[in-house]
Amino acid sequence: MKKTIICIICLMALCEYTFASFNVRDYGAKGDGKTLDNGAINAAIDTAVKQGGGLVTVPAGTYLCGSIRMKSNIELHLEAGAKIIAAPASMNAYDESEPFGFPEYQDGGHTYFHNSLIWADGQHNMSITGRGMIDGDGLTRNDTEKAGNVQGGSIGTGDKSIALKRCSNVLIRDVTIFRGGHFAIIATGCEMVTIDNVTIDTNRDGIDIDCCKFVRVSNTIVNTPHDDAIVLKSSYALKKPVVTEHVLVTNCTVTGFKLGTLLDGTKVPEKVNWVCGRIKLGTESNGGYRDIAINNCSCLWSSGLAFEEVDQGRMENIVVNNITMSHVHHYPIYITTGCRNRGPKERTDVSYGGNIKISNVIATDADSLAGIIVTGMPNYPLKNISLSNIYVQYRGGGEPWQKGKVYREQSTNYPEPRWAGPTPAYGLYARHVDGLYLTDIRFETQKRDGRKAVVLDDVFNSRLINVFPKE
Repeated sequence: MKKTIICIICLMALCEYTFASFNVRDYGAKGDGKTLDNGAINAAIDTAVKQGGGLVTVPAGTYLCGSIRMKSNIELHLEAGAKIIAAPASMNAYDESEPFGFPEYQDGGHTYFHNSLIWADGQHNMSITGRGMIDGDGLTRNDTEKAGNVQGGSIGTGDKSIALKRCSNVLIRDVTIFRGGHFAIIATGCEMVTIDNVTIDTNRDGIDIDCCKFVRVSNTIVNTPHDDAIVLKSSYALKKPVVTEHVLVTNCTVTGFKLGTLLDGTKVPEKVNWVCGRIKLGTESNGGYRDIAINNCSCLWSSGLAFEEVDQGRMENIVVNNITMSHVHHYPIYITTGCRNRGPKERTDVSYGGNIKISNVIATDADSLAGIIVTGMPNYPLKNISLSNIYVQYRGGGEPWQKGKVYREQSTNYPEPRWAGPTPAYGLYARHVDGLYLTDIRFETQKRDGRKAVVLDDVFNSRLINVFPKE
């Protein structure tokens, strides 16, 4: 009997140690929205690390914070009613940007990570969870310190809500992010990342997955009225080209409502900007993309899908299925390669795109600017592009395409259809493609459009089955 009691006591002690919890209030956090609390939160994290890791809990309250440093084997749990709010730049509460020491082929937000609200570098087995909120009120949404300079340079203050670099086995679940700064979530060079049931209502990009592998984004809603929602990138932030691969985006919704109106429930559509919402690959694409699956997603008051390989990488083995879109800005589907080549001049690679399959898409109230766009480069065509079971309802009203007029080649231009102008076809325009397979495609217009429904230019090995424009 005594042995049994001793064993039970030992087991209870072991369980208590295994599930160690560290309340940030016990380390001096006030939660009054006035006192800087990141020091207390970091102290709780450091104590947990010394004991082998554990659960760092943030109870209800408003915690004004500068940089919070996530560490290995830590779960940062925001309880319901807890809000971590980013301190203003004037409080100098953010960590200094880390040295980079290499040519910056990407903007500062992609280059520097330590000057963020919550950041981790080279850590593993971490979680950010709970029904609380991360509010990036004091973060900047600028690309760099100097306006107009879109490349290089540290921001010099907090600019991202959650920034992860070279981390592994990461979970972000259930939290809400409001006003996320330049990036609400950015993961660069990370492996085994899960982002699940997260709500984001932000003023720049929502989720950026850069140079990562084995990533799942699921059951998440992202509202980005002024930038991209869910974005895969492969920049030069790791000082070499690194492919983004084995990524699943599933059961997600992206929207383009005015900032804050997703969260307050009014859901007011934002005026069409240069871009808002959308699920995108690019533009940073030095390493390319491989083995990407996107399914069961919806796009509302936003652009649709944009797959852009313009920086000498390879974009291949992409499968998209079951997508709904309504009130589509600019275009529903955009697949392109180009030669912006934002990387070392010594590289001789040519951007490549191939083996892309998109099926089961319904898009209604689509902008008349551009139809579905599938464009490669002269002498370097896109290869094996398959579109099937797609219905698009366009607003129509486009002017007839003038004889002799040439649609802009992608070349070194920034790959955004808005700046290229209307496409020659209102339904689908394809150029420089080897292997284009269209099956069960139907286009309709709300009012008559003067352009053709489908235009193929420099397209080889094409097959069109049951393609029905209806005007």
